[in-house]
Order: sequence, then structure tokens, then C-alpha cells
Amino acid sequence: MAATSPLPRWAPTPSPSRPLWRWGSGTPDASARAAAGHDGGWSLGGVFAWATGGGRHRGGGTASNGSAAGALAPPGDGGGGVCVPGSGCELMPPASPSAAGGGDPTVFLTWEDVRVTVAGGAHGAPPVEILDGVSGHARPGEVLAIMGPSGCGKTTLLDTLAGRLGPGMNKTGLILINGRQEKLAYGTSAYVTQDNVLMSTLSVREAVYYSAQLQLPDTMPAPEKRAHADRVIREMGLGDAMDTRIGGRITKGISGGQRKRVSICIEMLTRPRLLFLDEPTSGLDSAASYHVMSHIARIAVREGMTVVAAVHQPSGDVFELFHGLCLLAAGKTVFFGTVADATEFFTMNGFPCPHLRSPSDHFLRTINKDFDEEIVESSKTNRKTAAEAIDILTTAYKSSSYAEKTTYQIVEMKHMDGASFRRRDQASFSTKLLVLTRRSFMNMHRDIGYYWMRLAVYMGIGVCLGTIFYQIGYSYSSIQSRCEVIMYTTALLTFMAIGGFPSFVEDVKVFRKERLSGHYGVSEFVISNTLSATPYLSVIAVLPGAMLYYLTGLTKGVDHFTYFVIVLCMCCLLVESMMMIIAAIVPDFLMGIIIGAGVQGVMMLNGGFFRLPSELPKPIWKYPCYYMSFHKYAVQGFYKNEFMGLTFPSDQLVESNATISGIQVLKSKLEVEMGYSKWVNLAILCGMMVIYRIIFFAIVKITETIRPKLGGRRGCVR
Repeated sequence: MAATSPLPRWAPTPSPSRPLWRWGSGTPDASARAAAGHDGGWSLGGVFAWATGGGRHRGGGTASNGSAAGALAPPGDGGGGVCVPGSGCELMPPASPSAAGGGDPTVFLTWEDVRVTVAGGAHGAPPVEILDGVSGHARPGEVLAIMGPSGCGKTTLLDTLAGRLGPGMNKTGLILINGRQEKLAYGTSAYVTQDNVLMSTLSVREAVYYSAQLQLPDTMPAPEKRAHADRVIREMGLGDAMDTRIGGRITKGISGGQRKRVSICIEMLTRPRLLFLDEPTSGLDSAASYHVMSHIARIAVREGMTVVAAVHQPSGDVFELFHGLCLLAAGKTVFFGTVADATEFFTMNGFPCPHLRSPSDHFLRTINKDFDEEIVESSKTNRKTAAEAIDILTTAYKSSSYAEKTTYQIVEMKHMDGASFRRRDQASFSTKLLVLTRRSFMNMHRDIGYYWMRLAVYMGIGVCLGTIFYQIGYSYSSIQSRCEVIMYTTALLTFMAIGGFPSFVEDVKVFRKERLSGHYGVSEFVISNTLSATPYLSVIAVLPGAMLYYLTGLTKGVDHFTYFVIVLCMCCLLVESMMMIIAAIVPDFLMGIIIGAGVQGVMMLNGGFFRLPSELPKPIWKYPCYYMSFHKYAVQGFYKNEFMGLTFPSDQLVESNATISGIQVLKSKLEVEMGYSKWVNLAILCGMMVIYRIIFFAIVKITETIRPKLGGRRGCVR
């Protein structure tokens, strides 16, 4: 008969060719590899030498004599044994950076009496309590599952611990990392959201590659970054889908479960010390859920990573992978402790798990009061509603030994004086700018609705406009025709720039998610978006512009045509800058298009074509709206470019045998400001474009500043 394994049932199966990670000592040949200055597999000495500074595992350091010193090994074990939960070894202080070869310390996360409230919906309504005095802890090398029925506060607790509470939500309570209030530096924590916010035009390989180039430092060679990204992709079972596009609203791509795994891949690139997972198994079948969660649990044990996951309905196999369980109902703690203790706790209080039923299914069925007409079984009383079961269990937990044990462990962890986290090295500003520009350029090239559809429509409009106003000539009536061509071009072609707003909203969502994770800053995004968009905007300005310019017979000359297309391109850039501001304020693309169309419609009315400047009502419409409208400067620049140097026969009904110069047309008929040249108009448009981008930058920065204040005092934030 085979000997009983000393490992708990959640531990990964030992491989005959690769022994299981042992906290504090590593694999049997770890010391030899550390002495050689490198390590294989997933230790940080090989791929992540930049993070540890010497090829040592993050879970433990290497003593001066070369022997392994486990950060979590129990006293007297010598760092060579497995840390058994409950033996006391899990409460040992994490290794300091000096003791761990310069790596980050492990994370002991505790929270006490956490309460979260949100303002009531009706006027004067009392605040609604989402979390009611929740306490718990998470240890290195373990996966803590936060479970409960829908609406119980799982995601709220996860957001509270990660410092991501939204505006209008207030938090009280104490959240500590290694015994103190710690602000996590970049790379030491990661958050995988429930929504898979990814660029739909990229393949799986490209999405992870670009993210690796953004997150990993410049000191790490590009081939190592690619090799590391490939490993992470294959670990998540995405090897066969590496070259498949993610897909989205236009094209069919990978499945929803595969998108979830791509999101996990991106956040796991830096091997963070603290990992938050919001519904990591949603969209996955049972086999994929087990594969993903077992891989995460294996990495947690191997590298001393602290994992906190909000899980809705795990399968039995996945449930056995969890080391700890935080069971919530109606914002209250039903149980906190080990998975084995949870089954015992429910049995002791009259709710035993039926034979052959998964414990996770039994727990959630017992405390789900959304269907209170269905009653749950109890060994003490024949029938009880879910609300009654919740009251019994929450009351029993408060006075149980499990709650005392949790409180004791929290107190022990609070007395720790762990080392501070240091910011991980990442790519430089120039590298991020180059990578983001390349990624954005590729995204725009592959997204048909971004520019190519607009180019096709512009070409059609150019043909229509050129044939309707074909060779307008130099008669007196051509003055009006030229003004109409100019205004129609300025108004419609810039107005249609809002057509790319849905694609841009997706870009802003990706930016917000990656910005919140610390991958790059606002400056890199704004500059890279401008650099990548300019070539496409130049194409859709030059081709349709040339078509309508020469078909209509506007003023001949390369200099006049060049000015025409430059102003047209600048107007498109300016409108996209304005839509960036709207996207930052109104993330919904339908509302954004409506607001953008309304703003541009108001600007057109004040452009100086439909009503001359002298005829505009001075309050509001002339001051300040007329001077705020970019149509004013674009139209007047076009007018100067078109009429200066031309002469036309005057209206024969008013004065016969006379001519009128282009300057007279500009001054008397169009009321154009002649105190400066057309190049000043172009410079003003450039300045307005820059100002709009700065406003977008300021809005994002202000939002980041006031978000913690609106969202209550944060816990552990990046």
C-alpha cells in the first residue's frame, strides 16, 4: 500500500522529474542552481533576475553560507519541511529584502471590522450597508476564496482590499499588510477584473507580448520577454490559440473563457506578491476552471504568492484547491477558516452536507435567500428558510472557536514589522511610448470601423461634392459656391470624425484598466494615440480632399492645396481630441456620440457661415461661443487660402462692367478677420488640439486624485 502523502489534498501532485516546491528550501537542486547564478522553471533567478537580484526564489532567501533559509519555515525545521497550516509556521514574519536576496517580502493581508456603505438612492434615504463588520486574513502561498450568493458583497470586499472602491462608497475598518498600512508599489500586486477588457484586434500572442514589453524592465532582453510571455500563455492552456485574434463587436475571436485566461496572463507577467481575482472561473468549463485555478494555486505555493479570489460557484475539484474560505451572505461573515472546517461548522449547526453533494454547492444553496420560497434542510428542525439559516450561521460563527482562531491569527499578523515594498523596475518612458504607438497603430489598421470605413465614406462624399460643384469657375455666383464647398467640407468631414468614437471608447477602457494597474501613464497614452492616429487622418484628408479640391476647381497651386489638406487633417485631429474628453466623461458610446454631435452642431452655428459674425447675438453666441468654435478658425483659414489673389466680376444687377477682388469679398461679404494670415488660423487650430488633449490629461488626473476621496479611505492601493 502506498504511503500517505504528507501534503494536504489541495497541493499539486509531485512530478517525478520535478520535485514539488518546498517552502523555504526550494527543489532539491535549488542550492546548486542558485550557486550557479540561475534557476530553471518559474523561479525568479532565470527570467526575473531583475526582481530578486541574484537568482533566488521569492518564497525564501539564501543565507550567506549558501543554505536555504525559508521565509515561512517553522522554527527548528531548517527551512527544509513543508509548512503545515495551523502549525504556527504560517505566522512567521516574512523575509526582509536583504534576507531574500533583494526580493520583495511576502504578503500577510489582514482586515478587521470592514464596513462599506453607499449613499441611498432616494433623497434623504439612509446609506445602504454592503459589508457589515467583515474580518479575515490571507497568507502567503495560499489561495483564499471569497464566496457567497449574488449580491452578498464578494466583489465589494475584493475592491476594498485592493483599494478600488468606486465613488460614493465609504469604507471603515482596518486593512493591514504585514502588520501596517502599506501602499503597494508597482508590480507587487495585481487585480484581474471580472470584465475582460482587451483590444479585440490583437491576437493572444500580441496582447501578452505588448503587455510584457510595457511591464517588464528595459534591462530584460527582448528575447527573454517573449520567452516569458510564451510560457505564461502556455501555462494557461492557450498554446493552440496564440495566433487567434481576441475578437469583439465586429469579428469573431476566442471564446469568453479564453479571454478570461488572457486577462490572467497579462496580470501574472510580473509574478506579483499579492493577486486579486474577481470571478476567475466565470466563462470557463469545469476542466478549464480546474486547470487555471490549480496553476494559480501551484504558483502561490511555489513562490509564496498571496491570492484572494472572489468565486461565485466553483466546482468540487476547484473548491478543493482553496486553502481558506470566506463565506459571505448579505454582507455578513457566515464563516471564515479552512475548507475542511467549513464543512464541520455547517454540520455542527444543523446543516450537514448531503452525501455526494459538493460542499460549495451545499454552502451556497443553504445561504441563498433569493429564492426563499424554497426551503433548506436541517437536521435539527425539518425545514428552514435561507434567511433563518443565515441568522443561525452568522450568530453561531461569532461565538465559535473558528472566529476566535481568526481573531488570534489577525492579532499575530498585526504585530509583524515586515519590510517595505519597493517599486519594481519597468519599461522606460520612451519604450512605453514606442510600444503603445505600435500597438495603437496596429489596432487602428485592423479595425475597419476606425478609419477605413470613414475613408470610404469620405471618398464617396468627395465624388458627390466634386460632381455637384464641378468646375465652379470664377463668376460672381462662384463666390457663394466656393463658400458652400468650404463650409460643407469643414462641417461634414469633421463631423464624421465621431464615427470612430465606439472604437475609441474601447481604447479608453483598455487605457483605464492598464492605467489602474500601473502599466503606463496618461502622457504615454495621449502622445502615442496622437502619433498613431496622425498618419490615418492624413490619408483620409489627402485622398478625399484632393478629389473634391480639383473636381470643384478651387484655387490652383500646390501651396493652396497643401494648406487645404493640412487644415482638414488638423480639424479631424481636433475633433478626435474633443471626443477623447467626452469619452473620459461619458464612457457609453451611444451617449458619447449624441453629446459629440450636439457639441459640434452648436459649434457649426457659430462658425461664421450660417450667420455672419456681425449678425450673431453678442451675449453667449458671439462672446464667447464664436471664439470657442474651431469652425471659425478653420473656415476663415480656408477663405483666406481660397479668395486672396482672385478677382471676380461684380453683381451686374448692382454695378456693371466692374470687378471685385478676393480681399473685398473677405472683408465686406464674409467679414473675415484680416489682421493676421491664414497660417495664424492653422496655428490656432493646432493650439486648440493641444489644449483639448491637455484637458483630457487633466480630467484623468483629477479623477485619479478625487477617486480615493469619493470612494472612502482606501486599503492597500498601488
